Amino acid sequence: MIAKELRSAGPANSPTVTDAQFAVLEEELGKGPSAHGFEDERWTLARVQTVIRRRLQVSLSVATVWRLLKRHGWSWQAPARRALERDEHAVELWKKEVWTRVKPSRRRPEPGSSLRTRPDSP
Repeated sequence: MIAKELRSAGPANSPTVTDAQFAVLEEELGKGPSAHGFEDERWTLARVQTVIRRRLQVSLSVATVWRLLKRHGWSWQAPARRALERDEHAVELWKKEVWTRVKPSRRRPEPGSSLRTRPDSP
């Protein structure tokens, strides 16, 4: 049996965020990005990482920030529905008329192939 004093407490370089610290972080995130000096109202992992470093004095990688948020029930956000201002008719018209002219072709414009199936005749 290993003595309690000899048991590993985990990697020495792995910073942790306590539940009390996470409660402070949630409060800070609730204030919104502009309250922390960001120009728009989008939270990104890098921005959350910055708030954690500034407010909690803990340095975490972006991947660790994601795992921390996910472990506490946070998730990435996607719009639940389309914008009310969206004009479906205009979108379909654009797809048919404009997109077909500007999208790149999957085929090469010149005839032939980069693979030869028969040798050239001399």
